[in-house]
Amino acid sequence: MAQTSLGATSSSGTPSSGTAQAWAALGGDPTLLGRVRYEGTGGLPAELPVMELARSSVAVCALAAAELAARRTGGQVPSVRVDDGAVTAAFLSDRLVRVDGEAPTTFAPLSRFWRAADGWVRTHANYPHHRAWLLAGLGLPGDAGVEAVAAEIGGRRVAEVEETVYAAGGLAVAARTPQEWAAHEQGALAATHPLLTIAPVDASSVREAAGQPPRGFPDLTGGTLLPAAGLRVLDLTRVLAGPVATRTLALLGADVLRIDAPQLPESQEAHNDTGMGKRSTRLDLSDRGGDRRTFEELLESADVVVLGYRPGALDQFSGMGPAELAVRNPRLVIAQLSAWGGYGPWGGRRGFDSLVQVATGIAAIEGDAEQLGALPAQALDHGTGYLLAAGVLRALTEQADDGRARLVRLALTQTAAWLVNGLGKGPAGETVPYDPEPWLTLTDSPMGRLRHALPPVSFAGGPVNWARPSGRWGTDAPEWR
Repeated sequence: MAQTSLGATSSSGTPSSGTAQAWAALGGDPTLLGRVRYEGTGGLPAELPVMELARSSVAVCALAAAELAARRTGGQVPSVRVDDGAVTAAFLSDRLVRVDGEAPTTFAPLSRFWRAADGWVRTHANYPHHRAWLLAGLGLPGDAGVEAVAAEIGGRRVAEVEETVYAAGGLAVAARTPQEWAAHEQGALAATHPLLTIAPVDASSVREAAGQPPRGFPDLTGGTLLPAAGLRVLDLTRVLAGPVATRTLALLGADVLRIDAPQLPESQEAHNDTGMGKRSTRLDLSDRGGDRRTFEELLESADVVVLGYRPGALDQFSGMGPAELAVRNPRLVIAQLSAWGGYGPWGGRRGFDSLVQVATGIAAIEGDAEQLGALPAQALDHGTGYLLAAGVLRALTEQADDGRARLVRLALTQTAAWLVNGLGKGPAGETVPYDPEPWLTLTDSPMGRLRHALPPVSFAGGPVNWARPSGRWGTDAPEWR
């Protein structure tokens, strides 16, 4: 296989400051950082410290997995190995995946940068309904193409495009510098929030859960150390951070069942990458008959629920708030992921990695006076995904002490703030060609011969690959294994 055009940077053997920052945000024991060692070379060069974000998020995920494994076995925390080559391949996994040699489509024609009258705008229209809402917001017919959209946006101011498209349900974000984002109300609020939070569910209706006995785990069996074995995860997420997190929990032994609404389309190409180790079904939660009843039965015996829809999207379904979920299942770990943080004027807006990059000034930093840039991978998505998995694992470890329901919260904009303001520039390191081939593998799948990146989460005695490949999206039975 040909080498990629990305340069590679060598890592040192000792834990990085980024790992220490993320581990502290997770509430982890700082003495465990000595269990982590880096090696290898990676290839995510950028103006911002993307490789540091990548290796640190993977490192704390692996360390949280090792910590939970030790809690379940009563042994020592296994050593953690972070290979920058494996981390790079994993962060590029959505681009490297192949089925019978065929590459996926990454962005639709109307998902791109546009020149407006007074600046740049980025849109996201990969899904048919997002494309329709974008065109409606611009007052264009449903069959309008790139030229028509370019002409329409070119005659408008960026603020007008951003607001009118969002009012129509679509996704468009005006490009800002880091300084402009810091002065924006949403950006100013984001600056006051931590990278992530893990806390007991705080609601008077679940105070009785405080008296729950510590969580009990089934004994681990088999030759491979799987810290999430025996745990059940309901996956209500869509591209890309949430599925990366639940894919990681599946790697670690959890029974992960992804649930999608029948009326929402999904990309099989995306699922080829993020569906590893999981099963996927479709349930209509608005159906008060069979589908909702099936979901309630699954929820009763779930250990973890991961919610990746925009804040408020599930409000129409009663009983889906964190406190309500915890009342029904007092030992539940609830993980909430959003684009903009679930607070402020943009708290309920849809968002994707590419849009958060543009809003927070990352695109300006990575570009120049003539053209905005982008990170070498969807690093906000992937990094947040590994942090989310780490948060779930740490919450499970904490439950072993008090048995209380936990709420884990993350947002792409908080990860962006960490990248821009928290990690520092750091040394560039030695630049060498990067070839992902050593961290790719082939396996048979229902779709055909599947090439995918190997998991970067690695600790002594742990898994080296998923137990099963991705399947066809939405075709599995809605039941636990």
